[in-house]
Amino acid sequence: MFHLLLEQRLQEAVAAVLPGAETGAVLVRPAADPKFGDYQSNALMALARERKLNPRQLAADVVARLDVADLCQPIEIAGPGFLNFRILPSAVSALLGDALRGRHLFFVPAANPRTVVVDFSSPNVAKPMHVGHIRSTVLGDCLARTLRLLGHRVVTDNHIGDWGTQFGMLIVGWKTLLDADALERNAIAELERLYKTVSARSKEDPATLERVHAELVLLQSGDETNLGIWHEMIRLSQVQFDTMYARLGVKFDHTLGESFYNPWLRGIVDELVAKGIARESDGAIAVFSDRSGPPKDDPFLIQRDGEWTDNPALVRKSDGAFNYTTTDLATLDYRIRTWSPTEIVVVTDGRQQLHFRQFFAAFHRWKPGVATNVKLAHVWFGSILGDAGKPFKTRSGETVKLADLLDEAEERALAVVREKRSDLDDASQREIARVVGLGAVKYQDLLPNRQSDYVFSWDKMLALQGNTSPYVQYQYTRAAKVARDGDFVVGPDTKVLPVEPAELALARHLANFGIVLASVAEEYRPNYLCNYLFELAGLFSSFYEACPVLKAEGPVRESRLGLCQLVARVLETGLDCLGIEVTARM
Repeated sequence: MFHLLLEQRLQEAVAAVLPGAETGAVLVRPAADPKFGDYQSNALMALARERKLNPRQLAADVVARLDVADLCQPIEIAGPGFLNFRILPSAVSALLGDALRGRHLFFVPAANPRTVVVDFSSPNVAKPMHVGHIRSTVLGDCLARTLRLLGHRVVTDNHIGDWGTQFGMLIVGWKTLLDADALERNAIAELERLYKTVSARSKEDPATLERVHAELVLLQSGDETNLGIWHEMIRLSQVQFDTMYARLGVKFDHTLGESFYNPWLRGIVDELVAKGIARESDGAIAVFSDRSGPPKDDPFLIQRDGEWTDNPALVRKSDGAFNYTTTDLATLDYRIRTWSPTEIVVVTDGRQQLHFRQFFAAFHRWKPGVATNVKLAHVWFGSILGDAGKPFKTRSGETVKLADLLDEAEERALAVVREKRSDLDDASQREIARVVGLGAVKYQDLLPNRQSDYVFSWDKMLALQGNTSPYVQYQYTRAAKVARDGDFVVGPDTKVLPVEPAELALARHLANFGIVLASVAEEYRPNYLCNYLFELAGLFSSFYEACPVLKAEGPVRESRLGLCQLVARVLETGLDCLGIEVTARM
C-alpha cells in the first residue's frame, strides 16, 4: 500500500512543479534490488525528456515539493533522475497495526469498480472434460476471484459447446446404437462411444454420412424428437460439468451455450452484408479486410510470396450454416447489451489467437460506437506437455481425462500424507490429501507464464520444497498454528514493531500484496501471485527460524505473533484467489 501513498504525493508534487503535466504515468513501484531502497520511480526522466529539461534538476525540484517525511527517510536521487524511497520502521508498524485490526489487508478496493465479464472453461456437450480444460478453468476462476476481491463486479459465463455438426452423429448413434444400461452407468462415456462409432462409420459409409446430415437438418429445423434427444444430452453433460466444477470449487453466474445465440445469427450476417463489412465468396459469406490500416496489423490479410493477400473470416458457410465467428459476434453483442461491461475477458487456448483477432476486429467495424467503450481481451495460454516435451497424453496415447487427473493427484498426495502423518485417522488424511492434491494441480498450472507451454510433473507439483502449492500451504498452516498456540488476540493497543532484519523483510513484503493483486488483474497473469506467495512463504520460514515467537516475551512476543497472523491471512487470501484451499493440519 505504501506505493499508492507515495504515488499520490509524487503526482501532486509533479503537478506543482509542472502545471498541466500528465501525471497518470508517474508511478512508484517496489525496488528491484533492496540496496536501492523499498520503492523507486523513474517517471521523472520521461517527463524531463518530453520537456527538454535536465532530469536531475527536475527530480530535485520535485523532491523539494514532496512531503513524505511521515512515510520514509529523505528521498535519494540516483543516476539521471531515479527516486529511491526507504520506508520508516514506524510507518511499517502503523500499516501492520491497521491490517491486524481489519482496516485493510494491504490493498484498497477499487475506487471506480469495473464490470468485467470473464468467459472461461467452455467444455463441449457429450464429451468428457479433459486435461486441456484445466488451464482455462483455473486461470479464468483465478482472474474472477482476484477481480472480485479488488471490488469489481464480475460476471462469469461458461460458453459451452452445445451446437454444431457433431450432434448429427450423436443423434444417429442415440437412435441406432444406444446402450441404455451403459448410459445409466456413465452417460458421458456412452455418448463418447456413440460419437466415435458413428464418426468412423461416416468416413467409410456414404449412407451413414447422409443420415447424419439429415438428422442434423431435422435438429436445426426444430424437430421435436431430435430436440428432445439434444436436450437430454445437454442435461446429462451438465451433470458431469456440475460434478467437476464442484470438485474444483468453481462457480459460474451463467452457462449460456452456443445454441443460445442461434436466433440472432441470420440477422447479424444480413447486417454485416448490408454495411459492406462482409460479402459473398464462393457461395459463402465472409468478412474481408477494409485495407484501412497497416497490413501487418490487419487480421484479414496474410503475406504470401512477398505480397499481402486476403485472409477472410467466414460468417456463413456455403451450405448456409453459421460458425464460431458468427456465434461469437452474437455473444459479444448480447453481453454488452445485457451486462454493460467495461471489460470482457475470454480465456482460451493460444491456437485461437487469429480467430479472436478477426472477430474482435469484425465487431469493432460492425458496432464501432459500442466497441470503443469496452475493453476486449483474449487471454490465451500455452499447452501442457508430457516428459518428452510432447502433448500430455496417457500411456496409450489418449487424451487425459480431467477426472482421472484429479483422482491421481489426490491418491499421490494421500500416499505422502500417510507417510508424514500416520497419527491422523483415515478421514483426516483423505481431506488433507484432497486439499493438497487439487491445490498442487492448480498451482502447477498457474505458476508458469500463461503464454508458455509447461511440462507436467507429478514429482515437482507435490514437492514440499520449492515453488509449489504444498510448500505455500504448509507455511500457512505453520503460521496459523503459531498464532493459535500463542493465544493471540488483537486488541486496540496491539502493535507490531518489526526490528530484526527478518521481521522487516517479512513486513515489507506483506505491504506489497495489493500491488501484486492489481498486476494480476490488469495483466491477467496469476503467476505474479504464485511467485509473491512463494516469496512470502520463504520469508516467513526465515523469520520463524531467526526470531523465536512463542519463547519471546512481552511486546516482542505480541509483535511476532501479530506478524504470524498477518502472514497466515495473506497466504490464505492469496491462495483463495488461486482457487486453492488451506488446511489447519498438514
